[in-house]
Amino acid sequence: MEVAEASVLLLPFAASSVGVARRQLMSDLVAAGVYDSAACDVSLVISELFSNALRHAGPLPGAQIRVSWRIEAASVEVEVSDGGGPTRPELGQPTLSATGGRGLRIVEKLSRTWGASTGEEGTTVWAEVPVQRMPAAGTAMTAVGGPVTATEGG
Repeated sequence: MEVAEASVLLLPFAASSVGVARRQLMSDLVAAGVYDSAACDVSLVISELFSNALRHAGPLPGAQIRVSWRIEAASVEVEVSDGGGPTRPELGQPTLSATGGRGLRIVEKLSRTWGASTGEEGTTVWAEVPVQRMPAAGTAMTAVGGPVTATEGG
């Protein structure tokens, strides 16, 4: 059984922290062998959740925001926790000319499931994004026409 990889970051409640979280997440995904396109999807989801928290909520105590992820065999669960705000995260209905309001629709499209919970400390918005990992060298892969064995040197 494969052990999941997890990370938790407490970052300043600031726009500059979005890039910090995204870079660390991408580093962890690459190290875990997650395919490029899936890693980009997870990165986009965490960026949207983080940006929404900055726009619609307040910080956790200490002017921070908590970002975490857990890399499983077939998915990555990401969470962003903030100090809460006056509204609950929900899918918007932006007009064609609106410049915003599409973030959670993007999260919904890229995720298997997503949700939000509110507690005494604030709000946590999470999403589970499906991913595929690159097979380790020397393992069998399935291709059209039957199994293929990966070998060193191509």
